[in-house]
Formats: sequence, C-alpha cells, structure tokens
Amino acid sequence: MSPDYRTDRLSPEGAGNARQAWNEYAKKLNKNARPVLLPVVQPAADSVARDWLADLLGFWVLWHLYGGFEGLERYGYHRATIYRKISRFRQTFGVHPDEYEMRGVTVNPKAYWKSAKRKGGNKE
Repeated sequence: MSPDYRTDRLSPEGAGNARQAWNEYAKKLNKNARPVLLPVVQPAADSVARDWLADLLGFWVLWHLYGGFEGLERYGYHRATIYRKISRFRQTFGVHPDEYEMRGVTVNPKAYWKSAKRKGGNKE
C-alpha cells in the first residue's frame, strides 16, 4: 500500500530547490545584462508607460463624464474593454476609477454636457 500524503503540509514550492536555482540565475543575469540592456529598453518602456498613463487618465475622465460602467457601454465601449481598463487602472493607481481623486483636476459633467449640447455634440 502506498503512503497517504494527504496529511503532509503542502507547499507549492516543494523544498524550494527550483526557486533557489532560478533566483541565483536571475541575480547573475541582472548583474551582467542590465547595464547592457537597460539603455536600449528604457526609452521604449518610458514611451509605453506614457501611452498607458494617458490612456488611463482619459478613461478616468470618460468614466466620470459618462456616469460609470453603463454610461461607457452606451458610449460604445465593449464590456470586456471596460473591465480590462478598470483592472489596469486599479493595478496602476491602487483604487477603482470611481474612487480615484486626481489632485488639481475636477470633472464637472453638468458643465461638460451643457457645453457639448451648445456645440452640437453628444446630447446624452
């Protein structure tokens, strides 16, 4: 009869041998590759970060102007896109876009929609 392992403490890492070997490899790789790769990769990473930030801040403004999830759906966003942007927003800023307050920035939906109607924009 084989042993019963159900009562043993379960660890997702086992004894940690693979994790330790990976950490040693990563440490050496970072020490040697980082000085060579960072100057090449950093400008691209900065550009992506700027685009990501602009997208999230625009999403935050639209969230408040259109009244949240349902308003963005009416605006034309797909549900999966809204969920994905909410998730990315939370990862970046630590809170839901509905709860985030941007210091120095005030969104005034009434004034926006009043102005949009005068200019012939969306009449929601």
